[in-house]
Amino acid sequence: MKVLKTTGIIFLGVAMVLLSSGWAMAAKPILIGGSLPLTGKFAETAKWIERGYRYWAEEINKKGGLLGRPVKLIIYDDESNASKAVTYAEKAITVDKVDLLFGGYPGTAARAVMPVAEKYKMVYVSMGGHMKSFSQGYTYSFGGPPLMGEWWYLGFIDWMKTIPKKDRPKRAAVFTMNNPIGASLLDSMKNIEKDLGIKIVINEKYNLPLPDATPLIMKAKQMKCDILFSNGFFADGVMTMRAAKALNYNPKAIVQGVGSVIPAWTKELGKDGDYVFSGTALHNKLKFPGNKKLNEVVKKRWGLPAYPVYFGFGYCWMQTLQQGVEGAKSLDQTEIRDWLRSHEVHTIAGNFKFDKRGLPKPYNYLTQVINGKVELIWPLSVRTHDPVYPKPHWK
Repeated sequence: MKVLKTTGIIFLGVAMVLLSSGWAMAAKPILIGGSLPLTGKFAETAKWIERGYRYWAEEINKKGGLLGRPVKLIIYDDESNASKAVTYAEKAITVDKVDLLFGGYPGTAARAVMPVAEKYKMVYVSMGGHMKSFSQGYTYSFGGPPLMGEWWYLGFIDWMKTIPKKDRPKRAAVFTMNNPIGASLLDSMKNIEKDLGIKIVINEKYNLPLPDATPLIMKAKQMKCDILFSNGFFADGVMTMRAAKALNYNPKAIVQGVGSVIPAWTKELGKDGDYVFSGTALHNKLKFPGNKKLNEVVKKRWGLPAYPVYFGFGYCWMQTLQQGVEGAKSLDQTEIRDWLRSHEVHTIAGNFKFDKRGLPKPYNYLTQVINGKVELIWPLSVRTHDPVYPKPHWK
């Protein structure tokens, strides 16, 4: 009896070792790494991207993981420095040995990391570094969806065409930050004069950080410009709005480049942030599956009525990467890349098929801040509020 008992214990012990060994192998996490600007001038936006990433990871782990394995995020702070974003991408790949890369922010950082991803043959889903980056022949980079400055005003132009010509602005002032993102926003405006009959009478660039927007607004007012294109980031956009109010400059429309779609815009400006137009590739009121649930999560955790757009972007980029992995049934980067290039992905931003550059077909939604909320204006099929035009005078 003792021998049988001992043998049984031995067999049981071996079985437990094998079982625990197999479980440990299955439970080995999939590492997903990269960097975000968690401090510095882009931190206000990046913190929402990080929350979108972390919620995606939390959600998929609750569902049993990716390919049956839990996911673990390694997120470095690149301090809003594109060079550091490159350093951390290299570290994630070569030191941390991550299985997957996540996308960085802003476009300057994404643009810098895209050649790193190509060098190491790592799939890289992000906002992208605008059209110039997607024209370099990279095969592992995808914009799912991209934030393409070159497409940013497509919605505004299409909507403005519905305004009778006699009621459109006649003279435009265009002030643009002197960097690749600003250049891409200018590219989006190249047909303003031809398509809308709006004459660009001021077209100037400025270096960041913008010390004072007052001289720009004074010039726009003196030149009787009845539409202002403020092609800048959040901080210089806020400064421009304050200068416009201080100088009682009242154009028919103010169109902001980047920054008016995040909660901090209304927090900083209050009612003075209303009526500004901008573009976006994603919105929390779109009817695609998943948006309603995300709105509920953000309302419960952060007390906001709906998720901020960059929370959605972070979640959406991970959705795209997830579908590539699950479609390929592998962590092999080339197989993931090939699956994404040959299949449609379904996300909270819409359904996309990627071309050879890693881009979907050109699109953009027109937004306007109304009563402190970012509303969808165009196309009509997604409209959540009638546009306010011309812009009311300052109160």
